[in-house]
Amino acid sequence: MPRARDDGTVATRLLLISDTHVPARARRLPDDVWRAIDDADVVMHAGDWVDLATLDAIEGRSARLVGVAGNNDGPELHARLGEFARFEAGGVRFGVVHETGAAGGREARMDAAYDGPDSPDGLDVLVFGHSHIPWDTTTPRGIRLLNPGSPTDRRRQPVCTMMTAFADAGELREVTLVPVSR
Repeated sequence: MPRARDDGTVATRLLLISDTHVPARARRLPDDVWRAIDDADVVMHAGDWVDLATLDAIEGRSARLVGVAGNNDGPELHARLGEFARFEAGGVRFGVVHETGAAGGREARMDAAYDGPDSPDGLDVLVFGHSHIPWDTTTPRGIRLLNPGSPTDRRRQPVCTMMTAFADAGELREVTLVPVSR
């Protein structure tokens, strides 16, 4: 359910996840993730689903799903999802992609690859995955780069993670990195 503001307008509740790797790295998604999916107006998944069953399950349970395929996803997932998605929610223009390359130079590469907020067709936010490492920066041209980490495979991180946020009147608000219990 969208979050009502005092002026009667509503903010769009977002869930950002990536690199679920079910069943390769986890047998199933953690309960924390399912609760967040149920609460979100839009679920963004930045690739590496690994199986169609996870896509089908999230798609069946989410109010709106925007997802892309990653490097560990087979041809069926690539055919259904593609490698880049663009959409608008709460007046914020989002892009979703799996890989953005090495951490060093990421902001400059994304500025070169995508038009920013000043362009009519530009992005305000780019959500990505692949590294399993949470990321939150803004490029020199103003694109907010967000990686929610992984809710199932923490790699070198202390905990598994996902992100929540609100899109509201053209602004991204309350971006929160959420630890996930496995």
